[in-house]
Amino acid sequence: MNRPPEAFVLVDEERLLNFSTACFEKAGVPHEHAALISRLLVNSDLRGVRSHGTQTVNRYCAGFENGNLNPNPDIRIIHETPTAVVLDGNGTLGYLPMVRATEHAIAKAKAVGIGMGLVRYIGHYGSAGHYARMCNEAGCIGFSVQGSRNHGNAGNQDPKPQLGYYGNPPICFAIPADEESPVVLDAATCIMADYQRGPDFDALLSMIPAAFFKSIGYTAVAHLLGGGLTGFTQPPPEDTAKWKPPQGGMVLAIDIESVVPSAVFHAEVDRMVRDVRETYEPMPGTDRALLPGAIEVERTEQHRREGIRYGEAEQESARAVSERLDVPLPWDE
Repeated sequence: MNRPPEAFVLVDEERLLNFSTACFEKAGVPHEHAALISRLLVNSDLRGVRSHGTQTVNRYCAGFENGNLNPNPDIRIIHETPTAVVLDGNGTLGYLPMVRATEHAIAKAKAVGIGMGLVRYIGHYGSAGHYARMCNEAGCIGFSVQGSRNHGNAGNQDPKPQLGYYGNPPICFAIPADEESPVVLDAATCIMADYQRGPDFDALLSMIPAAFFKSIGYTAVAHLLGGGLTGFTQPPPEDTAKWKPPQGGMVLAIDIESVVPSAVFHAEVDRMVRDVRETYEPMPGTDRALLPGAIEVERTEQHRREGIRYGEAEQESARAVSERLDVPLPWDE
């Protein structure tokens, strides 16, 4: 899904931001809220993370239009300690509540060394990397996951679904560097992508079981930390319950200066990134030995310079929401 598209149109970053913001506003979302969601979605497009970019605008706007998502939430603190805060997302998309939670987590990390922000009663929060990268920008290590209610209950399906493909929640570890690119593992927990199913992939279950057992464990941990730990299984307040919000989210910020001088830590991150690049053979099918995070930095620079490569799936989604909400497309047809 996130391979660069073979066929595409080039879309200017600012025009895509304006298009997305206008669509959300037409769907009933106030301007500042619409602009924040759009900024994060376009950031994903810039990084080449097509699955979590503005291709989702059509689906998200439909959620606001049909009343499944709260366009104007009252995001409020439910519980707070010196190291943690829990927010009620009031039934909206996870983006704005998670940004607020991340801001709280960073402030607490700066005060006491570590801070955690949790949100309950939200919809999809997109790429976990949005919130972990915010921690990096503030001089912290960041970690974020999202969980869904009742995950792990496959119901009465016959035959039962294969455990090896169990779940695929977002997860991100983000570690800042100095001269090199940050190390950012912005991914989903399942070893296989959602579209990788069928006999050829099923054969891998027996060939490399250890890899599948790891992804099963990552999935369980992500859902429990990004869901159960938020307390989203508790009955929500009446003004939140009507939205039937299914998810929660968590972000953890660790202030580097609270344990070691930032320069010392950043130098070690830089050294590791360089050593991997210079002393290892690249993975098959690639021409460089890079750690996670480096390619996203390169793609962002390229897309800002040349325009965002907007593939057929993105164009189809944009046309659908453009026609429905009467918002001009962000490229010249």
